[in-house]
Amino acid sequence: MVYTFELIKHANIRYRDSLCLLAQFELSVMLQSISVEAEIIAETIGGAQFLTFESRELSEDELSYLSGHSAIVFMASRQGLLLNPLSVPSPSYLSEDLPEVLKYKGKTSVTFTRMMINVALSLSSCQPEEKTRLLFDPLCGKGTTCFCALTAGMNAVGLDVNRKEIKEASDYFSRYLKFHKLKHTVSERSETVGKETVPLTEFTFANTKERFHQGDSRHLTLACADSGFSFSLFRRHSANLLVADFPYGVQHAASAGSRPEPLQVFLHRILPAWKSSLSAGGIAALSFNSLTLPSSVVRKEFRQAGFILPDQEIFDHLAHHVEQAVVRDVVFALNPKEV
Repeated sequence: MVYTFELIKHANIRYRDSLCLLAQFELSVMLQSISVEAEIIAETIGGAQFLTFESRELSEDELSYLSGHSAIVFMASRQGLLLNPLSVPSPSYLSEDLPEVLKYKGKTSVTFTRMMINVALSLSSCQPEEKTRLLFDPLCGKGTTCFCALTAGMNAVGLDVNRKEIKEASDYFSRYLKFHKLKHTVSERSETVGKETVPLTEFTFANTKERFHQGDSRHLTLACADSGFSFSLFRRHSANLLVADFPYGVQHAASAGSRPEPLQVFLHRILPAWKSSLSAGGIAALSFNSLTLPSSVVRKEFRQAGFILPDQEIFDHLAHHVEQAVVRDVVFALNPKEV
C-alpha cells in the first residue's frame, strides 16, 4: 500500500528545506521501529510538501503512532493521484498548545524538539510499552522539551541552573493546569546533594478527573541546580530518555557567580552525570551549534563517556542552518545495557 503524509509549512523559509530532510529522517526511524523498511520520497502536491512511501498495510495502532510525527499534519493512502484521507486518533495526552504558548528569546522549535523525542523514543529499548516513560532535560530552560514530553503522555524532569527560568516554567505550567481545569497537586521540597540544596517543584496531574482519582496520573518535576547534579534526581527511578538543547555560545556559565566554562569542558564534565541518570538501554539526544562545538568533538565526548552511537550513515548528516550564526546538529546515543 502507498501512504503519503503532508508536512507542516514552517514559518522560517530558510528552515523549510531542512525540515523536509529532518522529517524524512524521523519517519524512517519511526518506520524501522515498527519493522517497516521503506524508501521515503519527498514530493510536492498542490504546492504542499508530502512524504510518500510504499509498505505493507499498517494497523490503526501503527498509524496512530506515526501520526505523532513532529511535522505531519495530514495522512492518506494513495492510488495514483487519488488521496484517501485516513482518520487517525490523536496520540496526544495533553493539548498541543502546552509547549507552544510560552514564548521567549532563544526558544528551540517545538517541531524540532518533538523530532528529537520521537527519534529517541523509537531507538529506546529500555522499557515495555505499558509503562509510562520518563524524559529528562538537564538543560531545560523554560521547559519546552518537558512540555513536549507531557503532551505525548510521558513523565518529565527538568533541571536548569537558572532559577528565574525554572520559576517561569513552573508558574506557566501551574496556570496551564488551572486554565484547562485539570485536576492536579503541586508540592515543593528540596534535596541535599553534598553541600548543595536543590529546590524542586513537583506536579502530579491527569488529563481527566477520573484518571486522576484512579491514580493514572503523570508527573513533572522542575529543579534548580547545575547539570552535574543530574544523578541526584534519579536515585529511585532512572530516566528512559535524555533530550536537551546545548548552549549555542562559546562558553557556558556553570552556576550563578561562577566562571563560564568552555563548551567542550562543560560537556566533558557533565556527561558522566547524564549517563548515570539514564536507564540501561536509554537514549540521549543532544542538539548543539556545530559552529561553536564541532560535531566530531561531541561524538568523541559521548563515546569516551561510554555511550554507543548509531552506526547508520543517516545519523551523521543531520546538520542544518537555523540562522546565520547557528548550524544545528543533533547526536543520538545509547546508554548500553550491562553485560
